[in-house]
Amino acid sequence: MSDAVRFGLVGYGFGGRVFHAPLLASAGNVDFVGVVTRSAERRAELASERPTVAAFDSLADLVEAGVEAVAISTPADTHAELALQAIEFGLHVVVDKPFTLDAESAKGVVDAAAAKGVLLSVYQNRRWDSDFRTVQKLIADGELGPVRRFESRFERWAPERKPGAAGGGTLLDFGSHLVDQALLLHGPAVRVYAEMRGSGELDDDFFAALHHVNGVESHLWGSWRQAAPGPRFRVSGSTGAYVIDNGMDGQEAMLKAGKSPAQLGERWGVEHEHLWGRVHRGETGARVASERGRWDTYYPAFARAVRGDGQVPVDPADAVRTMTVLDAARQSARSGEAIRIQ
Repeated sequence: MSDAVRFGLVGYGFGGRVFHAPLLASAGNVDFVGVVTRSAERRAELASERPTVAAFDSLADLVEAGVEAVAISTPADTHAELALQAIEFGLHVVVDKPFTLDAESAKGVVDAAAAKGVLLSVYQNRRWDSDFRTVQKLIADGELGPVRRFESRFERWAPERKPGAAGGGTLLDFGSHLVDQALLLHGPAVRVYAEMRGSGELDDDFFAALHHVNGVESHLWGSWRQAAPGPRFRVSGSTGAYVIDNGMDGQEAMLKAGKSPAQLGERWGVEHEHLWGRVHRGETGARVASERGRWDTYYPAFARAVRGDGQVPVDPADAVRTMTVLDAARQSARSGEAIRIQ
């Protein structure tokens, strides 16, 4: 730990407590110093769950404690402001998704980090989902032939859930992952069509179609109101299709159950055989072993980048591209027309 990066966390709500704190604490090259939260309830939870991690009132207090980097896990409408504050302090920054609420503010944060000479990344942990890593491998190995259509879904049945304004709605929440994965696999999108529905203030159900430069069509669904969720992935190529329809990658459930990479070691991110997907070729289908999920690699990679060893795990320019697509999706849903992206 002598060369470990001193890291702070801003926010100890569900995201900070479940998705960030256990992974920061499990990273061998990270010294998890403290959490910024003024909530008495959150401070009590922190003291109970992580007694060696201090609570702080502000980013300035974290800086006084000697942190070098910070992860921001707060409501989405605060991300840009907090990231800019952290950058001004000279901290290296990880921002949870959605990175910001629109592409303009996203670009402003990226430009500020570049001007200050600090590292910036977005927490796109779903790039390291077991099922997504399996899709990447199958495509890279040519198992499906050239991909023609990519279908991806985050669909859940929780009709009582009402997306809040602070989070930007389901398009930004689920869509930031779905679009990021599609762009990572298939390259830039040049045309976007979208439909959005909502039972409250913001959307809780959307569909987006992306036409990529390479000709692939990505069809993306996100919903809290889908009583019959479709396959997590259906990737259709010229010689085969990969389908996985057994729900989400298991790392989220592991974290919710209080498990961590530090506890599980090599068992972390391993999917049971009954959850594996299949490669189909007409009437025949063969089960394919899922790649191991590796959310546990994100913070070690970022810490290495802080020490000058490699790049940040997610290029912040990718977040700007994702937000540009999401902006176009909102515009399309309002107008009913496909939107071209320059």
